[in-house]
Amino acid sequence: MLTMPAEAKKKIIKSLVITFSLALLLLIYVWGEATISGFLSSIPFFIFLYFLFFSIGDPIISDWFKNELNGELKKNIIFPTLLIVIYYSYLLLNGADPFKGTNFLLPYLIYFPVLIFSGRLTKSENLDWIDFFAFALFLLPITLVNFEPGTSMPFGGRGFDSVYRIAIMLTAVYSFSVVRGIKDVGFYPIFKWKYLGYALLSWIAFYSLAIIIGYLTNFLKIVGHDSITIELLSGIFWGLLTGFFHTAIFEELFFRGLLQNMFSKKIKQSDNWKIFWKWGLGILIFFSLLAGYTLEGGLQWLPTLVTISLFFAAFIIEGKAKSEVGTFTALAITSVIFGLVHYHAGSIVFIGLASIAGWAYGYTYYKTKNVFYSALVHTLVNNTAIIIGIELMK
Repeated sequence: MLTMPAEAKKKIIKSLVITFSLALLLLIYVWGEATISGFLSSIPFFIFLYFLFFSIGDPIISDWFKNELNGELKKNIIFPTLLIVIYYSYLLLNGADPFKGTNFLLPYLIYFPVLIFSGRLTKSENLDWIDFFAFALFLLPITLVNFEPGTSMPFGGRGFDSVYRIAIMLTAVYSFSVVRGIKDVGFYPIFKWKYLGYALLSWIAFYSLAIIIGYLTNFLKIVGHDSITIELLSGIFWGLLTGFFHTAIFEELFFRGLLQNMFSKKIKQSDNWKIFWKWGLGILIFFSLLAGYTLEGGLQWLPTLVTISLFFAAFIIEGKAKSEVGTFTALAITSVIFGLVHYHAGSIVFIGLASIAGWAYGYTYYKTKNVFYSALVHTLVNNTAIIIGIELMK
């Protein structure tokens, strides 16, 4: 019989309170648009998945979970199997074919990282390149494959997120944090005024710089709002809420909680940040040049300039030894990668700004060790255009 410590039980109660509060907000958000049957068929899945969402990443709960599993394969696969059953059950309940299109790939995505970490010959906490290999093979299908039909809650309508994306996030946290034992993933809600201050300052600092760069490159102009209306405030509120849960927390988990976190630990473990700095700069300058000179619109040098600037900042900070070795080298590497994956936006300026934004998100994560706060900055950045009235150009 599983025995849970009292402190973990308090965390569970906290997660339940947050989950039911979010469920109430969902009801308000879809009121008048979703059918009653559609809402009722999705709400049990919503509550269960978001309860796990707000629970599993908490260090106290994840440590308890890890101790109960004891590294046994037959126990490790129970949780991913549950996620697969939930996913296919949701499709079947709503009359969708669970084996149509790319849905048959889901078991691979869910089982792969759990199995590769369960089968590791060494249980050392030190990271090796197998961990990064597993991360890449897990992330690439997520970004390259479009899973259809959608699994939004309510089904076929608007919601905060989908069963698919929540299942992917839960798999990532479970496999990397619980099964593999990587610390500081930071995927759990916690409130601290100091952390909120870091997030707000990062947002203000980034957008102050973004406005200057955007003005000089004719990328944006401030148009403002004719008046402050209830409709505008409502749009901002729901934009922040849906942006946080649908986009920001997903990207911050993978880029900050996992990739930046793993790079930081790997570099610290090697005790030679300059090697990673040199290789990171060389490789990413190449891809920055490639990105800049394969897009139209001028300013082809901008992504490369941003890459050099971020790595230069990391070099100066690392040299002064004001933080743990490798922290800012990992921040620079992850920030530039984050900017480059926005190549699909088709804008050179956007790639440069995304890299700088990645530094703001990563710095917030570094100060808080919590992706919920880096996701807050991410959400504010994504919604600043509507908040203060900015028109973006390409």
